Amino acid sequence: MTDRLRALPWWVRGSLAGLTGATASLGFAPVGWWPVLIGCVAAFSLLAITAPGWRQAALTGLCYGLGLYLIAIRWLSVIFTEAMLGLAGLEAVFLAGLALLLRSAGRSRYWPLLAAGCWVLTEYTFSNQPFGGFPWLRLGYTVIDSPLTGVLPLVGVPGATFAVALVAQLLAWTVLSAQGLRRRALGLGTAVVVLLSGTLGLLVPAGTETGTVSVGYVQGNAPGGGVYGLGAPRTLTRNHVAETERLAAKIAAGEVARPDFVVWPENGTDMDPFTDTLTNQLVKQAVAAVNVPILIGTITDGPGPNERQTAAIVWDPVTGAQARYDKRNLVPFGEWVPLRGLLEPLFPVVAYVGAQSIPGTGPGVLNVQLPDRTVAVGDLICYEVAYDATVHDTVLGGAQINVVQSSNAMYVGTTQVPQQFAITRTRAAELRRDVLVVTTTGTSGLIRPDGSVAFTLPEFQPASGVVELPLRSGLTPAVWLSGWLELGGSLITVAALALLVVRGRRREPVRQNGSDDPIQETP
Repeated sequence: MTDRLRALPWWVRGSLAGLTGATASLGFAPVGWWPVLIGCVAAFSLLAITAPGWRQAALTGLCYGLGLYLIAIRWLSVIFTEAMLGLAGLEAVFLAGLALLLRSAGRSRYWPLLAAGCWVLTEYTFSNQPFGGFPWLRLGYTVIDSPLTGVLPLVGVPGATFAVALVAQLLAWTVLSAQGLRRRALGLGTAVVVLLSGTLGLLVPAGTETGTVSVGYVQGNAPGGGVYGLGAPRTLTRNHVAETERLAAKIAAGEVARPDFVVWPENGTDMDPFTDTLTNQLVKQAVAAVNVPILIGTITDGPGPNERQTAAIVWDPVTGAQARYDKRNLVPFGEWVPLRGLLEPLFPVVAYVGAQSIPGTGPGVLNVQLPDRTVAVGDLICYEVAYDATVHDTVLGGAQINVVQSSNAMYVGTTQVPQQFAITRTRAAELRRDVLVVTTTGTSGLIRPDGSVAFTLPEFQPASGVVELPLRSGLTPAVWLSGWLELGGSLITVAALALLVVRGRRREPVRQNGSDDPIQETP
């Protein structure tokens, strides 16, 4: 098998890699076929490890990455096709690097472990670089409906990525060891054990419950679709005021209980409520209608000229604006433009991004002052659910409940919406916390601590309601360990690969007689 794979012409290897990457997209939401993804990762590893030279290995990774990203993030084209193509190309370069790492790892006797480490290292890199990274299509986000769900509260998303990659590498190992029955059985048996390890996470408690809080939610709806999906100025604000008043009517009629506070989505107001008089009046109107604080999602002007911030602000019916959180992780080419001075003259469409968004610096924890107590709300704004540290900072900062405010109006009808919701489900399972998701157009809903979905609201229409949420304390092992495991695993992988290079070791696949004689590389 090894010799046949090594003999593949470069164009066949590249074509197979591209097809494999495109098929791997089915492992992510909305399809979520995680066994298909594992098979594709295994196939990609086989193509990379058996590449006869570094050029073919890099080509393999590049084609795999283009196949994956051009399918999985095609939703970005509703904003800027150029941005989608550029991002797909950039991420494909990272996967080309991964293929080179896999080829080097294949020289080791323990290459399944080392190759899984290469996946973690690569994801660590593209999740942080460049321009803050793009941690969207990580293997760990695909486990939420698989037997590996339970690893999330133990080792987090990086650990889940390692587990998925390891299962795939073990399958690839059995293919290259097809004539060695003992090794094949060992590989398959170990893969099954790794899959079953997810059951251990079920033993992690969902934190200590210290009471409950009643939370209202408002999905005001938006026109939706592309760059102009938010509609004319103040459209979103008026929609959320109207739905809040409908919620107030349901409260007055006894249809739902009066909440302790209400949550609006990101861009619940699309203009600055501090500088735009009409927006300020509309917010006050909504708060007065329900007579409880509203956690509004808004956009504020500043801090500098032609700058803005995406913010969450607790607006009290008596004292007005109180606690504030500014979004930390911004969407490149959606909320800000890297190298704007260089790119905007070349691509005038970039100007549609508008004012340059400025990131916040503090953790997403807002104290909501109630008549009898203070509730610490852990808040994530849209894209931030993809960032481990930002997510973990909410519970490390003392959050008792967790909410996600999001505006997906520009991406309605695309795969971006279910992909983000799947990532949020992953976070709920990782933290072992309930997560209330409130969006402009959907998908809004409640996710339980095991990642299951309690309910979702109808998409593309206004909706509101009230839910009783448990107040929780306590942290899962993942919050403490996942960052260190990711960094430590990446450093160990780099060290192991460097040692292979220094020692000039060769890959050790199984020959037809079952021996471990290394295969010499071709120049």
